[in-house]
Amino acid sequence: MNLTQQPLAQQLAAGGAGEHRALIITLFAVFVAATLGITVWAGRQTKGAEDFYAGGRQFTGFQNGLAISGDYMSAASFLGIAGAIALFGYDGFLYSIGFLVAWLVALLLVAEPLRNSGRFTMGDVLAYRMRQRPVRTAAGTSTIIVSIFYLLAQMAGAGALVTLLLGITSEAGKILVVVLVGIVMILYVTIGGMKGTTWVQMVKAVLLIAGTLLITFLVALKFHFNLSDLLGAAAENSGKGSAFLEPGLKYGATATSKIDFISLGLALVLGTAGLPHILIRFYTVPTAKAARKSVNWAIGIIGVFYLMTIALGFGAAALIKPETITASNKAGNTAAPLLAEAIGGGAGSTGGAILLAVISAVAFATILAVVAGLTLASSSSFAHDLYVNVLRKGKATEKEEVGAARWATVGIGAVAIVLGVFARGLNVAGLVALAFAVAASANLPTLLYSLFWKRFTTQGALWSIYGGLASSVFLVLFSPVVSGKETSMFPGADFGFFPLENPGLISIPLGFLLGWLGSLLSKEEPDAQKYAELEVRSLTGTGAH
Repeated sequence: MNLTQQPLAQQLAAGGAGEHRALIITLFAVFVAATLGITVWAGRQTKGAEDFYAGGRQFTGFQNGLAISGDYMSAASFLGIAGAIALFGYDGFLYSIGFLVAWLVALLLVAEPLRNSGRFTMGDVLAYRMRQRPVRTAAGTSTIIVSIFYLLAQMAGAGALVTLLLGITSEAGKILVVVLVGIVMILYVTIGGMKGTTWVQMVKAVLLIAGTLLITFLVALKFHFNLSDLLGAAAENSGKGSAFLEPGLKYGATATSKIDFISLGLALVLGTAGLPHILIRFYTVPTAKAARKSVNWAIGIIGVFYLMTIALGFGAAALIKPETITASNKAGNTAAPLLAEAIGGGAGSTGGAILLAVISAVAFATILAVVAGLTLASSSSFAHDLYVNVLRKGKATEKEEVGAARWATVGIGAVAIVLGVFARGLNVAGLVALAFAVAASANLPTLLYSLFWKRFTTQGALWSIYGGLASSVFLVLFSPVVSGKETSMFPGADFGFFPLENPGLISIPLGFLLGWLGSLLSKEEPDAQKYAELEVRSLTGTGAH
């Protein structure tokens, strides 16, 4: 095997790209330093709880749309989907479709009513017409667990990316990378709060779209702007032939995999409207109209990006052998950076090194921006819902509340680091799909019932959140994602009995059913006046913060 056929990590370790390593690391470090600078600048303007949680509600619809795009286009979108398409063709592209369609649910059902009804967190909306302490406890617990699932994906992506870039091959080195990423993430949130996080997300969205546009243009140029040639080359190079461009390579070989696909689709489409780090973004704008406008901008930006994942995924499949991709990262998470290197001139070339560094820096920015948003969502929920309203019964000062949020950031970051070490070999798109399933099972039913069903009670909310949460997490723990397969979190063990990789098909309907059943069986009489107030507020914005 000659040097250009080796996986990049092996080349770097062997010194084959040693002359370009300094350039790669320098470009990478400049970006990280610049974003940390933005965070410190924003942190100096963060005075109280409203600044820390909602950025002072000073962002416009366009700015928030850009930030939502930056928050949503995660490592799963950039690294995971490109890898899934490069290895599984048509079936990998289904992730792009699911992630995009999900935004329609968020726009039509959640964005405006949520902005009108709450203050800082999802718990604000639920607690408006329910008993405060049990509902806030449940909402806070759910937010933290969903965020940690999503954080797992980002940590896995960061580990794959940085180890590829720096040529780290030892397991100890890979673990150290995950730890360092976690520390940077904690710094982003504790220093910058929502203002710093929002500006980093906006910068990252612009860079990600620009970087993806560049790669898409170069791939299109390589194949003379002929999509048919690109797809044909991808099918041939994949070794799968025409099957690569048809449904069934990943989902469809067996009845179980077909059901798994339905479960995945359900989780992707319904999950976005229950993701805590997306929901809190609606509170950063001054009005409900701006919230609606920000979702419209986000749909446009995200739609353009997901169209370009065709070039990323199929370009990688056409230009890089699948065994080279899996040798670098068995889940395919490094397909996009490897494509950047190949399209820039190949291994050892200056163009390849520059493009690799730029795309890797953009991908790393993607990860940092998303983990900052996730950590902020979970620490906000801990501080605002659990610490202030449950433990301190609403008697904490703003300074104490923000302090609790910062300490919660450290704790949640530590948990994410530990779990990220075990998840570093999994496909990040698959991991994010699990977070979507948990969010759609626990958060979405409770939110929709609370906003639109007069008979909904505290017991219904608790049954829905805890039931959806417990069932989805339980099924994931005993699924092929955790054990029983070579690509599992624990490949050497097999304690799974649930055959599907995504629990959505079972846990999402169960979350809705338990919310309905709990409310019907509840002895509590729903407060009709409170519901009427919430309905007026959610639809008109009257009395909104």
